[in-house]
Amino acid sequence: MADFDAIVVGSGCAGPVAAYELARGGKSVLIVERGNFPGAKNMSGGRLYAHSLRQVFPDFTSSAPLERRITRERISLLAPDSCVTIEASDQAMRTERGESYSVLRARFDPWLAERAEEAGAEAIAGIAVESLLKDGSRVSGVRAGDDEITADVVILADGVNSLLSAQAVGAPRPAPNQVAVGVKQVVELPAQVISDRFQVADESEGAAWLFVGDATHGRVGGGFLYTNRDTISVGLVATVADLVKADTPVYQMLEDFKNHPALAPVLAGGKVVEHSGHLVAEGGFDAMPPLVADGVLLAGENAMMCVNAGYTVRGMDLAIAAGMHAGQAAKAALDAGDTSAEGLAGYKRALQDSFVLKDLRTLRRFPAFMEHTSRMFDTYPELAGAVMRELFLVDGRPVRPLRKAVMPILRRVGLGHLASDALRGVRAL
Repeated sequence: MADFDAIVVGSGCAGPVAAYELARGGKSVLIVERGNFPGAKNMSGGRLYAHSLRQVFPDFTSSAPLERRITRERISLLAPDSCVTIEASDQAMRTERGESYSVLRARFDPWLAERAEEAGAEAIAGIAVESLLKDGSRVSGVRAGDDEITADVVILADGVNSLLSAQAVGAPRPAPNQVAVGVKQVVELPAQVISDRFQVADESEGAAWLFVGDATHGRVGGGFLYTNRDTISVGLVATVADLVKADTPVYQMLEDFKNHPALAPVLAGGKVVEHSGHLVAEGGFDAMPPLVADGVLLAGENAMMCVNAGYTVRGMDLAIAAGMHAGQAAKAALDAGDTSAEGLAGYKRALQDSFVLKDLRTLRRFPAFMEHTSRMFDTYPELAGAVMRELFLVDGRPVRPLRKAVMPILRRVGLGHLASDALRGVRAL
């Protein structure tokens, strides 16, 4: 007889939700977390789109450690000497349908783990699962140090840098173009100062701001900023395959980004209270490993469940939904007495019917589009700045017709390249 009905490896977003679903279904479940506490090694920017969390915990706003509700969106094309920004604010962001929050994972992840424990799950932290136990090809438990713990089903939610997915489903290590390096700092500022600088009503509301271009010195990637209650999360993400070609190390890119004239004023006077780095899944749908094998399920970043569409970056809502479906599918398989790949296949069917695989499939072309459109990260931000300069600088010289002012700028990149990139971008989205 197994030690537990289920073992969940990882206590990020997917793992505790899977454990919660199993525990409230009457199953014995153990969560094993490599960090010293849930969230200890998670550095997400971060923004949580709340729809999937509400499905699991309808009353989450009464106790979850949320920072600010996002009510302002900004996207900027950043060149060394210019910044062109689109900003949006919409009353729909204040409705349940448009609900999203900034969160700090070192606070949010422990809250999720507590929900699982309250439902009856057991949890241990500071323990690295070094390998999986197998009975033939079937996963039958985990090995951590000298301990071997058995289970009828194992759910792997151990993040993008998974030590176990290759053993579970034969998944290869992600290629350099399928992962990125994320670096982030948390900058402390008074809550009212943050509200004033981002023009939000009070400390319950905040902003999300994405950057492309000079944030990564023209390399494939981008910058981000999220307002918390009394801190700002600021950082950048750069694809590993392209970053190795850069002359500037990623930590210097971050310092240069923070000192850009567009960003420095909103961070002025702030104190850096946290600095962290992490791998980020970038490959999307086409980089996903098998999700199910005999005795095992994969959920979250180790299954490449992240969306980067340029205008939005998502992972937490996909991980929470995947954790919910993994827990429910594992419970159903345990009830049926069949935790083979076939018995667990309801997990993949549920994901196919949900937004998780539908969104990943819809945006499957975008990672390749970014990788092969370097002009997105140098030429186009500079082009946008030049166009705005023509529009808004008044120096006493006669005004030229807009078409005559803009066409020479557009010809710098080539109208054919511009049309081709625009068409591929539309198709990717």
